[in-house]
Amino acid sequence: MVLDLATRVLRLLPAETAHNATLALTGLASPLLPRAGAEDARLAVNLLGFSFPNPIGLAAGFDKNAAVPDAMAKLGFGFVECGTVTPRPQAGNPRPRLFRLTPDRAVINRMGFNNQGMEAAARNLSARRGEGLVGINIGANKDSEDRVADYAKAFQRLAPLADYVTVNVSSPNTPGLRGLQNKDELTRLLDMLTEARGSGRKPILLKIAPDLNEAALDDIAAVVLASGIEGLIVSNTTIARPALRSARAHEIGGLSGQPLFTASTEVLRRMRMRVGNRIVLVGVGGIGSGADAYTKIRAGASLVQLYTALVYEGPGLVRRIKRELAALLARDGFASVSGAVGASVR
Repeated sequence: MVLDLATRVLRLLPAETAHNATLALTGLASPLLPRAGAEDARLAVNLLGFSFPNPIGLAAGFDKNAAVPDAMAKLGFGFVECGTVTPRPQAGNPRPRLFRLTPDRAVINRMGFNNQGMEAAARNLSARRGEGLVGINIGANKDSEDRVADYAKAFQRLAPLADYVTVNVSSPNTPGLRGLQNKDELTRLLDMLTEARGSGRKPILLKIAPDLNEAALDDIAAVVLASGIEGLIVSNTTIARPALRSARAHEIGGLSGQPLFTASTEVLRRMRMRVGNRIVLVGVGGIGSGADAYTKIRAGASLVQLYTALVYEGPGLVRRIKRELAALLARDGFASVSGAVGASVR
């Protein structure tokens, strides 16, 4: 596939340069991309009030400004999440801030919520012509005096333009942001957002870190269940450093990709044990195959997301994961994804 060949060429460029070039090329190619082929009926998922053609989503971070969600949907994703978007434009942290760890099939980033702000994202979302499901991931400006108020502003502006909203309180690259996962702060934040959405019932998901102890998981589960939001995304990047082979392993920032798979899946499993099927769980972290997606689903995820693996495998990975996942469901006698959700936790 031409796009997969382009992926190999782009890997010759510095990581952030390659990312920006990928976005530009994706935007230019969008009108030429054919729609994804027919989906396997076993992969369809109905939840959050939507019919997802398949459970494989693009995680936030690739398309921070909601510039190319329609093009990414054409590549076969069941849904696309854009962002993280802050109320005001933000340059992010100094460069270099994005590093490939090729021997580890991983990436370290310390981007710092670089984005063009909610007004730019709103313009892009308003101009969409596709029909794919699109979520928007929101955050707070680094220099904000009231970060909870920032989330409310971004929610009010962007929620009407997206199918769901993800509240990102777990990036390790904005100092103090992860403190919003603490019980009192999280309660205040989710109360404000549920009040802001009123009776519209726009689905709200909370994205949490993989670096949480049991007490923190207990608190988050309790707050989320009491809040009335619809789900959790488990998980963001990690500040931990498992055994890595790359010379870039020392870089500061959030680690994503294959080394995150085991830890993020364990947090997912533990959260499933706490919340059962009362809310939707989205599994993220290290997915690079249909088997990885299936493991997340069996650990409790109804949907999954990936990003880092695309850096190494290219967009053809999406088709392969769906094919492998359908085969695994059939092997184990599941007629649908929903039948396999939480199968390893029951």
